[in-house]
Amino acid sequence: MTQQQRRPWIVGVSGASGTPFAAAVLRGLLAAGESVDLVVSRASRLTLLDETGIAFRDAHWREDLRAWLDRGADGKPDAFAVGDAELERVRHWPAGDLAAGPSSGSYPAKGMLIVPASTACVAGVALGLSKDLLQRAASVTLKERRPLVVAVRETPLSGQTLKQMVALDEAGAVVLPASPAFYAGATHIQDLVDFVAGRVLDAASVPHRLYRRWEGELGGGSRRPED
Repeated sequence: MTQQQRRPWIVGVSGASGTPFAAAVLRGLLAAGESVDLVVSRASRLTLLDETGIAFRDAHWREDLRAWLDRGADGKPDAFAVGDAELERVRHWPAGDLAAGPSSGSYPAKGMLIVPASTACVAGVALGLSKDLLQRAASVTLKERRPLVVAVRETPLSGQTLKQMVALDEAGAVVLPASPAFYAGATHIQDLVDFVAGRVLDAASVPHRLYRRWEGELGGGSRRPED
């Protein structure tokens, strides 16, 4: 695919706890054949290091991304296998690069997924601060009327944050709390992570098989998506 044909999903990772959610969304996008532009904030790199032991480095981002995506939500390495062909569809932009492609509305993109989204990120996007590339890309996504999904990962929520979430909703974003459901028959922490990731992909209309959908029948929680 040439650069002119490429139309990626922008994935922004903020500093909230929940880096396994981001990894699951990225794997889901790549499994669906989508291209991805990745923006990893400075704060999220500290969270990633704390939650996985992986140091995400701009100069070695592909190597670090592979280690991140291969790791399961339980922290075990090599739980997944992301191939070279899939990683070739990822482009990384440093969070401080405000001249990057996603900072402009003329840059072709399908939309943006922020996962996880911290309350600081929510505030910055709601207020249009554009203090880094993640916030700027989100502002561009809103002004261009492209899909923006904000997967908030915080609890409890202050009144101010709730107002900012309402502001995002009114601006056209989908505010999606990282809140897993249990009707899908979760038996492992990865199942709970995949449910949230699947709902993020649902909001972006990206097909996936990350969880068992509700079909109007009680007692179906033991059935897996492939059953």
